[in-house]
Amino acid sequence: MRSSPRAGLVVVASSLLLLAACDGESEVAVTVPDTTPSEITVPETTASAATVPDTTASAVTAPASTDTPTTTDAPATTDAPATTMPSVSRPTIDELIASGEVLNIAHAGGDQAWPHSTFYAFDRAVEAGADVLEMDVQLTADGVLIVQHDDTVDGTTDGTGRVDSFTFDEITQLDAAYWYSPGCWPCREQDDEAYVLRGVRTGAVPAPDGVDPDTLRIVSFAELVERYPDMPLDVEIKGTDASAAATADALAAAIVEYDLTDNVVVVSFDDPTVEYFRSIAPDVDVSPGVGEMSAWLLQGADLSPGTRIVQVPPMFGDVPVISPEFWTAVDAAGVEVWVWPNDWRTQENAEFYEELVADGADGIIVGRPDLFPN
Repeated sequence: MRSSPRAGLVVVASSLLLLAACDGESEVAVTVPDTTPSEITVPETTASAATVPDTTASAVTAPASTDTPTTTDAPATTDAPATTMPSVSRPTIDELIASGEVLNIAHAGGDQAWPHSTFYAFDRAVEAGADVLEMDVQLTADGVLIVQHDDTVDGTTDGTGRVDSFTFDEITQLDAAYWYSPGCWPCREQDDEAYVLRGVRTGAVPAPDGVDPDTLRIVSFAELVERYPDMPLDVEIKGTDASAAATADALAAAIVEYDLTDNVVVVSFDDPTVEYFRSIAPDVDVSPGVGEMSAWLLQGADLSPGTRIVQVPPMFGDVPVISPEFWTAVDAAGVEVWVWPNDWRTQENAEFYEELVADGADGIIVGRPDLFPN
């Protein structure tokens, strides 16, 4: 016997309350299990340069923790936060929606294929045909808006400590490909040789052909905007409370500075952050937080005025979030659906992407932009 639409929506809404657990690392306003990786001691590697396969991605774990931020000497970067914008056409969100195409949205540049949130990854995502670049942003100790997922640097670099304990100059010295392992993400306990770009950023090993060590670092949002002047952006604000508000302020200012109002979608799991950003940037497309999505699906509440795009995972555990009842609610609201796969073992592949296209997704936030259906 088929369950009622309302029963299906209850399942969906209950699942949405645990989106952070699906993502494995994101912060939300509801209580979720602590998923911070345990800190382990990692032996130093002197691995020689290797040819980098064009497969999966950066792994997540940490060197042993210290009381102060730890950095590894690297060639100093001269890339300061940018202040001007090249005059190049960047597609608008209106144009993306009007195109009717299913969008190839590169999650962290393609974190299942290349080092998470690096220029190395974003460059290859663009080459692979990505339509939109997805990223997370937060602030350094000296107030620079950077592209970074975790609230510590432990998960992707050779350093340890909170992001907001590093200055921008300090954080750019870290090796952001330290835990990159082709074909396995997140893999934390492999032999050193598996991390094929480890040490390239710092000069500890020679760079493989075609790899610029400076593309293997944490970058500022301004640098990214200038490097990809023709790419629309999907930007998640990390954190909650005061830290998220400060990040929201910095992002709103950057959107104005770089004239991105029509070219960016902003999202956060945290509803107060979403509400605050809407209040300071009312003309920017914003996707709802967890609470608003749950109220929409569970209670039949309206989405906030102007909402055009919702972003959801396909599954929570064994429970489908995307269901016939979900699509009924979507059609009634008249919104676009961007789906983010949340199980790298079973969902980050061409076959699953094709299933999402067939289901009706308007965009897929993929870890493998190179496998996106044509």
